[in-house]
Amino acid sequence: RLAKTHGGDCISIPGDMSDLGGIENVFNEINKREERLDILVNNAGSTWGAPIDEFPESGWDKVMDTNVKGIFFLTQKMLPLLRHSATSEDPARVINIGSVDGIKTPVFDNFSYGAAKAAVHHLTRQMAAHLVKENIIVNAIAPGPFPSWMLSAGVGFGGKVEGADWDSVGRNNPRGRVGTMEDIAGLAIFLSSRAGAYTVGETITCDGGSVAVS
Repeated sequence: RLAKTHGGDCISIPGDMSDLGGIENVFNEINKREERLDILVNNAGSTWGAPIDEFPESGWDKVMDTNVKGIFFLTQKMLPLLRHSATSEDPARVINIGSVDGIKTPVFDNFSYGAAKAAVHHLTRQMAAHLVKENIIVNAIAPGPFPSWMLSAGVGFGGKVEGADWDSVGRNNPRGRVGTMEDIAGLAIFLSSRAGAYTVGETITCDGGSVAVS
C-alpha cells in the first residue's frame, strides 16, 4: 500500500536470519539492487516456551541464533552498504528490535527469549560504540504488548491476530491497551530521521508503561 500511495518499489526478500547462509543470500539479493543502505531494521525474531525442567536445547538455540546471532551477522554483512550511505550530516541507521522481556522478568516460560533480548540491548550499546565513529548510528526499540502471532500464541489465541480479543490483553497494561502500528512506527521514524541523529546506543521502551510500573 505504501508503494502504491507514495511511489517506489517494495520488494520482499525472504531469508533465514538464524543461518549464516540465509544471511548471505539476503545480502547478495540486496547488493544486486542497491549500492547503499540507509536504514537497517533488525526485526526477525522467534521465541520458545516450555517449563524450566523441560526446556530443550533446540528451543534455546533457535531463539539465540535468530534473535542475537542473526542481528550481529546481518549487520556485519551489511556494513559496506551502510558505510556507503553514512555521512556526518545524515548517518546510516541500525535499529535492533529488543523487548521489554529483556528488561523485566517475562510473564511466560520463555527463558531463552528474555535472555536473548537482554543480549540484544547490550549488543546494541556495544555496536553503537564501535560504529558511531563511522557515522553509523545504532539504537534499539524494546516493545511491550503488540498484536502479533508470537503474543497471540502466548496468551492462548492460537496464533490468531486479526479478530483476536486484544482488548482483554490491553486491560492489564498501564495505558489500558496494546500497542498500535502507529506507536512503534513513530518511534522507528524518529530514530531514522534527522531528529534521532544524536541518539546513540539507546534502548527505548515502547510498552505503555509496563516497565515503569513493574
